[in-house]
Amino acid sequence: MSIVLEPIGIIYTPFNTKEGMPIQSIGAKGVKGRIELNEEFIPGLADLDGFSHIILVYYFHKSKEYKLLTKPFLDTVPRGVFATRAPKRPNAIGLSVVRNLKIEKNIIYVENVDMLDGTPLLDIKPYIPDFDIHRTEKHGWIERKTDNLDEIKSDERFK
Repeated sequence: MSIVLEPIGIIYTPFNTKEGMPIQSIGAKGVKGRIELNEEFIPGLADLDGFSHIILVYYFHKSKEYKLLTKPFLDTVPRGVFATRAPKRPNAIGLSVVRNLKIEKNIIYVENVDMLDGTPLLDIKPYIPDFDIHRTEKHGWIERKTDNLDEIKSDERFK
């Protein structure tokens, strides 16, 4: 089976290199960016301005290979790639929840961006707390490692 995905737009951010970037959108509070959606998708933006947050699904366009065991930013122990949010994955797909500031024609202004400048956007979904927040019993290896996410930045491990 072959799957072909075409970007629907490009995400522009202040991050030109991976080093020093926030590792999750929660650690990028106040960092502004914009999405330039391909003009043929403008009708799909109807009603999106009613949501304060949106989910961006995008392609890690600078990730060229992957390892099934990887050292995530929040740990020093190798973990299974599917138990991490590491950018080097078999299918280099990322997702982030960002604040939706405003929409003007095909430009979506967002905040709390944690992706590289020029990242290809694959999809947009509304963030709906009633659907997207789940109480969980287990947090795996990451339990008690997320207290200072706003201070943890990307480093050379995913070049």
